[in-house]
Amino acid sequence: MPDANPIQRIPIHQLHQEPGAEELATSQEMRPYIEFAMALMQGHDTESELEAIRQLPVEKRYVWRIASALKWAFADLDDLSVEADKLTLTPEDFAKVGDLLKLRPMQFCLFMKALVGREEMLKMMVQAIGVAKQVWDRARLNCLRLNRLRRCLLGV
Repeated sequence: MPDANPIQRIPIHQLHQEPGAEELATSQEMRPYIEFAMALMQGHDTESELEAIRQLPVEKRYVWRIASALKWAFADLDDLSVEADKLTLTPEDFAKVGDLLKLRPMQFCLFMKALVGREEMLKMMVQAIGVAKQVWDRARLNCLRLNRLRRCLLGV
């Protein structure tokens, strides 16, 4: 059976970067990683480039930038506030938010696969989906209970 979502090859001149990506990619902190990638692509020994990365403090590492951004992005996660925004966003603004998020699950999975390996990434994602389902189911159940209680108290 053919894949419903086949991978498409895109010519490099049709690739576009997100705003801010170039600044991040060309920052001084990325220099050791760029040098590593260049040595690897040129078929050179990469030990000296890896040693330069090894000497970086964890707070200057590529993985730290991503992990830290996620920490601050989700530090005060509140699904009720998300629900309120979802109920009040205009369709245009909802589409803007959707555009910002559409690649993030895939990017996060690629990041985690590179960091912890395929099997661990899969295990973590399945577990996260399970937790999200449980939280959603409990929230909906609590909502139904509260509505029944309110109707009972109001005599409706």
